[in-house]
Amino acid sequence: MTDAPNTDPTPSATQPAPGTPKEKRGLGRYAFALIPLLVFAGIAGTAGKMLYDQDVHGKNISEIPSALLNTKAPSLDLPPLEGANLPALTDAAVKGKLTLVNVFASWCIPCREEHPILKELAKDSRLNIVAINYKDKNDNALGFLGELGNPYKAIGIDPKGQAAIDWGVYGIPESYLVGPDGTILYKRVGPFDDISLKEGLYPAMEKALGKAGS
Repeated sequence: MTDAPNTDPTPSATQPAPGTPKEKRGLGRYAFALIPLLVFAGIAGTAGKMLYDQDVHGKNISEIPSALLNTKAPSLDLPPLEGANLPALTDAAVKGKLTLVNVFASWCIPCREEHPILKELAKDSRLNIVAINYKDKNDNALGFLGELGNPYKAIGIDPKGQAAIDWGVYGIPESYLVGPDGTILYKRVGPFDDISLKEGLYPAMEKALGKAGS
């Protein structure tokens, strides 16, 4: 008489039941492998949204929001650029004035491209332009200003980049419009151009000056 087939639903000793430590470890490896894909998808989604906003809504992706906007500007107490014959960049250099704080360096090619615009802005007596010289060599910064001209009323050196961190700098050149009361009103990442002046800086200036005169 032949034995009846084994219909016992109990898993065999050689096949781990669902939920065993071995099976959980396998699922964990799969989940870990998905992490890079999820990170990539998040980055791609963010970049896609930025491009969509730029193409469809005409949004300038250089106008990166800052957590410091509409808050008091960080305190300034930076040593002067030796040989520039300009004051150090301190709170006193910006207090009570509509001020454009520009972050630049001699090794920054976009800074060189932006510089003629800053020189034109400096002709507006309503605007006080100062600079943070970022991770630069003193002689190189002096050579930069000697070649291209100096639009700044004060320059402070930031050799280790600590002030740039305090101001939330993404990359240079970068500029912040600070109201007479010390509030950051506008931020520009990258060099100024005609569009960013017309649609960004000038309206922010007019709004600030209108409030100051009211």
